[in-house]
Amino acid sequence: MRKPVLWVGVALLALVSTGCGSSKSSGGMSAQDAAAPPQAAQQKAPQQENNTQNAQGVQPVQQQERQLVRTATVDLRADDVLKAIGQVKDRAQAVGGFAGQENSTKSSGSVTVRVPSSELDKVVRDLASVGEVTRSEVRSEDVTDQLVDVEARIATQKASVERLRVLFERAGTTAEIAQIESELTKRQSELESMQRRSESLKGKVSLATLTVQVATVPIAPPEPEKAGFLSALAGGWNALLTVLGGILIAVGAVLPFVVALGVPAAAVIYLLRRRKRVTRMNEAT
Repeated sequence: MRKPVLWVGVALLALVSTGCGSSKSSGGMSAQDAAAPPQAAQQKAPQQENNTQNAQGVQPVQQQERQLVRTATVDLRADDVLKAIGQVKDRAQAVGGFAGQENSTKSSGSVTVRVPSSELDKVVRDLASVGEVTRSEVRSEDVTDQLVDVEARIATQKASVERLRVLFERAGTTAEIAQIESELTKRQSELESMQRRSESLKGKVSLATLTVQVATVPIAPPEPEKAGFLSALAGGWNALLTVLGGILIAVGAVLPFVVALGVPAAAVIYLLRRRKRVTRMNEAT
């Protein structure tokens, strides 16, 4: 009876040992599996960070604001021209602009105002309350590339000027000083010219130009150019008349000098020839 009991005990002990070993091995594998994802996350983190940095680097280029020079022309019909022009100037000043050139009479006139580019569309729409808008045209010119080019040239020229100043301070002879000073003056002048161009472009970008023409009667729109045989023939005929008119004007301008100087010269030539002929006749006899 003891041997079966002993074998049963050994079998139970073996089963318990096997279960513990399997539980330990499974627990160890789960620990490694749990540790694996953080390592993978650490490896993927730099890649995600680089992708984010690249996206941030590309975004400003894609969303770069374009630099536009905006101009507009509006024709108005109003009963009181002077009052209408005054209202146009008031609207420009209300948005932070100012009036420029003005030319007006009781029947017609024009005024040029400068307004912030962002307010140009609003001012053009508000002109409908000043008079009857018969024509409205808004234009835009992209000068982004020009500004970028000018700014790059300015940076290069500044570096060149600074290098020349260092050389000027180190110059030891009078000839070196004179040569470097001449070149420094030349490059400084070029730098100032570039800076003025940059400021001019930036000023045109920040302030749009609006030209308003006002008349008591509707202003006729500009006629479109007609292309064709008849228009070419008319243009050639007008050019011929212009040339002939210029020739006649030139002849009229020269004619008094021809009369004043040509008649005495012809008389002198005639007398000299007659005298020469008489002399030959006397010699022959």
